[in-house]
Amino acid sequence: MIYLSLFGLAFIAATLLPASSELALSGLVVKQQGELVWLWLAATTGNLLGSCVNYYLGWFIAKWRDKRWFPVSQQQYDKACGLFNRYGKFSLLFAWLPIVGDPLTVVAGSLRTSFGWFFVLVALGKGARYALVIYLALQVIS
Repeated sequence: MIYLSLFGLAFIAATLLPASSELALSGLVVKQQGELVWLWLAATTGNLLGSCVNYYLGWFIAKWRDKRWFPVSQQQYDKACGLFNRYGKFSLLFAWLPIVGDPLTVVAGSLRTSFGWFFVLVALGKGARYALVIYLALQVIS
């Protein structure tokens, strides 16, 4: 149940909804609840799949950009696309960053970035981030 809860929290944290999977993961590590590999895998997989949802939302975003209710102006959208194009697909290694990470995954989808590249780069970045969270939490208890 611990792993499923962490997976769900990490999934939600990867969407545009606020959640702190890092805090939950570090708490579980400090309290020594669960196997480290499974905690890492649950958090990484949940967060990666949440980013995939963002990617597919971005894939279909173009048809709604001109609607009044659309939450981002055309200028903001163009700026985000310009930045993504400037730094390229390898910027997806930073999809774990607060504030910019979630929109980055949406823009990658809207620009039709190869899903294979998207998946690998986002997985590497998020996996490394959760490995670092576990490492730092272990330093607290040692």
